Amino acid sequence: MGIVIDKQVNKHCKLGVWQITEDYRELVSKLDLDQNDYETMLAFKNQKRRLEWLSVRVLLDSLTHKKNKILYNGNRKPYLSDSSYNISISHSDLYSTVLICKHKHVGIDIEKMLPKIEPIASKFLKRGEINQINHSKKIYHLYLHWCAKEALYKIFDRRKMSLKNNITIESFVPNESGTMFGRVQYKDINERFKLNYFSIDNYSVVWCRK
Repeated sequence: MGIVIDKQVNKHCKLGVWQITEDYRELVSKLDLDQNDYETMLAFKNQKRRLEWLSVRVLLDSLTHKKNKILYNGNRKPYLSDSSYNISISHSDLYSTVLICKHKHVGIDIEKMLPKIEPIASKFLKRGEINQINHSKKIYHLYLHWCAKEALYKIFDRRKMSLKNNITIESFVPNESGTMFGRVQYKDINERFKLNYFSIDNYSVVWCRK
């Protein structure tokens, strides 16, 4: 299938979503991997993980219309070797997503929605957040909270930041797409953010910028 969303979300930021239907060889053929990248990819024993890794890079090249080199800092936060964009990446099962921005830090998360999230909700949500969950759309609403917290976590790149204790999502009514607000409170940080969300097939996606 390949790229299913290629959207200029504002003047400086672009969002892409890739549906993974290709096999390993087809994705490799779309890239110009150097030896280090190739060895990194082969180190993944799981074939599905290799496909995720490859699809992110094919999607990134498609969004930027050039070949890119992804590196990682000490906290495993991705960045481009030429610093042409700030980037955030995420993948879940059959979908990968990339958010790029020229002048802002960005965070994005995509998750396949499964009932298994219900028993663990208290591990990443405060009691007040749980009480705000829409029971008619419970799974979707929980995943939007999870993705929102992950997106904010990625922006700040603070390894010890707690999704439950340091990130709070304000009450909102879940629609097919929309916005919500979240607050990050951690050490010297006390900031409120607008987050954008949408669903595609049985996946939830949330992204934001700073």
